[in-house]
Amino acid sequence: MPPAGEIGEAPAAPCCSESADERKDVEEKSDINITALVGNEQVNEDADNGDLPSYVSALIEKEVGNDLKSLKKLDKLIEQMTENKMQLEEQVLTISSEIPKRIQSALKNAEESKQFLNQFLEQETHLFSSINSHLLTAQPWMEDLGAMINQIEEIERHLAYLKWISQIEELSDNIQQYLMTNNVPEAASTLVYMAELDIKLQESSCTHLLAFMRATVKFWHKILKDKLTSDFEEILAQLHWPFITPPQSQTVGLSRPASAPEIYTNLETLFCQLLKLQTSDELLTEPKQLPEKYCLPASPSVILPLQIMLTPLQKRFRYHFRGNRQTNVISKPEWYLAQVLMWIGNHTQFLDEKIQPILDKVGTSVSARLEFSRGLMMLVLEKLAADIPCLLYDDNLFCHLVDEVLLFERELHSVYGYPGTFANCMHILSEETCFQRWLTVERKFALQKMDSMLSSEAAWISQYKDITDVDEMKVPDCAETFMTLLLVITDRYKNLPTASRKLQFLELQKDLVDDFRIRLTQVMKEETRASLGFRYCAILNAVNYISTVLADWADNVFFLQLQQAALEVFAENNTLSKLQLGQLASMESSVFDDMINLLERLKHDMLTRQVDHVFREVKEAAKLYKKESVKEACIVLNLNVGSALLLKDVLQSASGQPPATEALNEVGIYKLAQQDVEILLNLRTNWPNTGK
Repeated sequence: MPPAGEIGEAPAAPCCSESADERKDVEEKSDINITALVGNEQVNEDADNGDLPSYVSALIEKEVGNDLKSLKKLDKLIEQMTENKMQLEEQVLTISSEIPKRIQSALKNAEESKQFLNQFLEQETHLFSSINSHLLTAQPWMEDLGAMINQIEEIERHLAYLKWISQIEELSDNIQQYLMTNNVPEAASTLVYMAELDIKLQESSCTHLLAFMRATVKFWHKILKDKLTSDFEEILAQLHWPFITPPQSQTVGLSRPASAPEIYTNLETLFCQLLKLQTSDELLTEPKQLPEKYCLPASPSVILPLQIMLTPLQKRFRYHFRGNRQTNVISKPEWYLAQVLMWIGNHTQFLDEKIQPILDKVGTSVSARLEFSRGLMMLVLEKLAADIPCLLYDDNLFCHLVDEVLLFERELHSVYGYPGTFANCMHILSEETCFQRWLTVERKFALQKMDSMLSSEAAWISQYKDITDVDEMKVPDCAETFMTLLLVITDRYKNLPTASRKLQFLELQKDLVDDFRIRLTQVMKEETRASLGFRYCAILNAVNYISTVLADWADNVFFLQLQQAALEVFAENNTLSKLQLGQLASMESSVFDDMINLLERLKHDMLTRQVDHVFREVKEAAKLYKKESVKEACIVLNLNVGSALLLKDVLQSASGQPPATEALNEVGIYKLAQQDVEILLNLRTNWPNTGK
């Protein structure tokens, strides 16, 4: 039986050279070390808990137990404990010797810091005292220096003020000297420089200096402008300006008399000199503006030379079309509109050939013709603004005015190239009160025309009924006239300056389409019993035509632009769902979709009624054939055209003969008489046209 201490030990390897006792000693030492380490931890814990005797008892019990042979471990255990004790004592001694050094070093550092801090505080106190003493000593000097600086600044301001006055007076003297020597170009250039100085001084608070500068500019501007205007008007008079007659009958303006080169040279010289006064003229002259309610686009004043050229025409216009003159008739707006167009036409050639080269030479981008037209347009706008309130509630006069204005605008833009971005008559018609009245009158006359076209005898007859190639849709006259009416309305409002106004007209058009649809529905209901009748079919053709045209218009650039404008308005007002806004933005829907859907629904209902009617008629007609056989009639009627022609020829050539019977039998006819077959063949409607 093996010893108690060796129970459970693994057998030694065959190649191991150690004895069993040596292995046992090593293992025991290892166990003692582990136990000692564990014991140290427990000692600490038990020491903390104040129960050291209990720990010692437990350790001996664990290491020795009831096995007396294990007592020999006590020496080694005591030895290990002694070593651990010595190690712990060494650690305690090391730590106890290092900590005071660290503490002493920290205290030393703190003491040094305290000394430095005290030194800094002393320096700060001394410096603070020195600064206060210096400030008290320097305070009188600072007050004296501040007063002197203020005096210097005041003197500098006075000096600058005097320099400005001196400069203004010097420029004024120069202008005077130039005028005395008749050097008008240099005088004009000096005035331009003075006007630019005036503009720079606008931010100054020196009101008297500003007033002096402005008065000086105004003084010399008036003198130069009057002198140059007088000379310029004299040259224009030699050219017989303005040209009241058409260009073909003008004798001097574009002709070349002996003195023409000198006249045109003087014209160019004076024109350029007047052009130099533009800066000071804009500075001194308030531009004439119509009230803000007309929302005219901002634009600079007409250039000074052309203002002078426009003066005689402005006088003529005001003379003839204001006050109690016989030519000032409120019911005849075409008189003054035609007069303005004639003036533009009469002067276009001269402006393009004689004035525009001068403007190009001085490097300006101004168009002489457009500036001239813009100046005359202001006369028209003033006249319209004065006349419209007087005829606003007379439908006939107001409608006539609008018609004439639209014709005037069309010719002005198409013939004379007047830009739509400039102030024009459409801005006057877009004023709120006038515009709402225009919408009302437009609706009223459109409804009257709709009544007229639907009550016409030819309302349901196609204009091109006899020309099949032209009228495949069989469009009745009322539908074509109605769409022409909508097209005319579009042409009337498409040049309005703002998208919001155009959208209001678009709503009017949609209302008219809906009203016309309702009228067609009412007439259709009266014709329901005759759903295959002429009028019912004409109504169906009208609905289909209107729906088709509206779908085509939806792809028109003008209406696509309105769709984009409507999208922005709807997005701002939150009047549509996100889905509807997305459809509009992606062009999946159009501005006419609501109307097209209603028309398509009406068309579907009408077609359904027709189909039901045809079905009932066929059903009623078929009842007569319930008791009859002979199928053979259907065979005859459904034969191919070629077979039917061949059968017809055989029956005609071999009447009553066996070949005729054989031919009938070949196509499956055994009971029908030959005469009945011939009658059925003659009833066919799809015979080719043989020219017989």
